[in-house]
Amino acid sequence: MPDNLNSINVILVGAGPMAIDYAKVLKHLGVGFTVVGRSREGIANFQEQTGVIGVSGGISNWETKDTKINCGIIAVNCEALKKTAIELMNLGIRKILLEKPAGLTSKEIHAISEHASKTKTQIFVGYNRRFYSSVMKAQKLIEEDKGVSSFNFEFTEWCDQVPDHLKRSETGKNWFLANSSHVLDTAFYLGGEPKKFYSYTSGGNDWHSKATVFAGAGVVQSGALFSYQANWDAPGRWRIEILTRKHRYVFCPLEKLQILKHNATDAQFIEMDDVLDAEFKPGLYRQTEYFLRADAATFLLDIHAHYKRVITFYEKIINPKV
Repeated sequence: MPDNLNSINVILVGAGPMAIDYAKVLKHLGVGFTVVGRSREGIANFQEQTGVIGVSGGISNWETKDTKINCGIIAVNCEALKKTAIELMNLGIRKILLEKPAGLTSKEIHAISEHASKTKTQIFVGYNRRFYSSVMKAQKLIEEDKGVSSFNFEFTEWCDQVPDHLKRSETGKNWFLANSSHVLDTAFYLGGEPKKFYSYTSGGNDWHSKATVFAGAGVVQSGALFSYQANWDAPGRWRIEILTRKHRYVFCPLEKLQILKHNATDAQFIEMDDVLDAEFKPGLYRQTEYFLRADAATFLLDIHAHYKRVITFYEKIINPKV
């Protein structure tokens, strides 16, 4: 991890729950940061929760001339991600951690990717589940097992738990990308990038008309097979299973890791060092650390790869006719 954190200055855009979680990590790391929020009420709550004074009025009300900012973290609501990312790039910030899913549509994500290329900005997408202790532990065990032979995952959503104001918003209309993509990113991060697959959908409701039932299967670049399913109209939960020739690794919930051995019927939880996931929002501490490194591109998903994945895989899962 970087030894010169004291020399780094971050602009943290947002004052909601996610921004508060980032502030806790940045404070613990000893990184200097400036908080910019939209409303006075939001900034007041942010200060109450973190003890950090912020600036309200949005980026347009933020004075940059006397502040040396190395990078930015964007933790605003989904509908403001594109606008905020482009604003920061236009202000000259050339390294940005952009909260998932980076935009609500492939068009929005493409606009960010194009502007990043034009301005030569590094933008990484904050899928923090990649940095869960369970996922990082599994990566080591999978490597010891000589790789993945197959995997499956479920991204069923609890539709009755989605707040009404989100159902009535663009975020609700694009809930698959806004929320379910967390599972897909983690599954493909562990299992590999798809090479070919078939997808099917059915259902739909009054706020997510595209589909509510999903199924599919395919093969990844390594040759491992995968399958998935989700039924938002039925009970279920997020789940990932990674199979090697020696073990089955089960994430349910995703923060925990279970292992099933040959000729066994019961999976056992694996002990691991998850202190950081208990003290901070799971995965966020390590993700932020890696982002602050000079070699962040080695560990984080960049906006261009994310855009390619969205148009190649995610859009086909939500709309098999694509």
